[in-house]
Amino acid sequence: MLVYAGKTVVERHRHRRVTGAAVLAYAWRMSTSRSGFDITPLSSDRVAALAADFTAEERHVILHQGTERPFCGLFLDNKQPGAYACRLCGLPLFASDAKFESGTGWPSFFQPFDREHITEITDRSHGMARVEIRCKRCDAHLGHVFDDGPAPTHQRYCLNSVSMRFVPAGEPLPLRS
Repeated sequence: MLVYAGKTVVERHRHRRVTGAAVLAYAWRMSTSRSGFDITPLSSDRVAALAADFTAEERHVILHQGTERPFCGLFLDNKQPGAYACRLCGLPLFASDAKFESGTGWPSFFQPFDREHITEITDRSHGMARVEIRCKRCDAHLGHVFDDGPAPTHQRYCLNSVSMRFVPAGEPLPLRS
């Protein structure tokens, strides 16, 4: 019972029992991609904590929209089957079967693992207009996407190797929260 403005009020729903259905209803409000991954944005404090062990180059590229030099990235020539995940939060970004040789000096893909895992932002820096791509979950800078890729999408997602980690086929994806 509560007393409000001098009157006694019966509080009927003070202690509700939480049911499995209520938990599921809450979970469905969480941002989940079509492929089943949590894409709820991470807080800036959590991003800072996850980036605490980054090298100077990783910080420059991932957190400050830098670009690694062409033809020197770790994953440029990687041909192993698996997935490329965000270096910061572990969200899967690209599958190895979507990788192709573009000749640009950066790992290139014709489609993302799940389109909902990528955010596209118009980038007008350096005197040109292009589309920057970032991780939907942690806002890490990944690279850019261009309309000159191969069929079937005609897209070229041009990535910085330093923005990704490779997970060989059959190994669990390292989602970091």
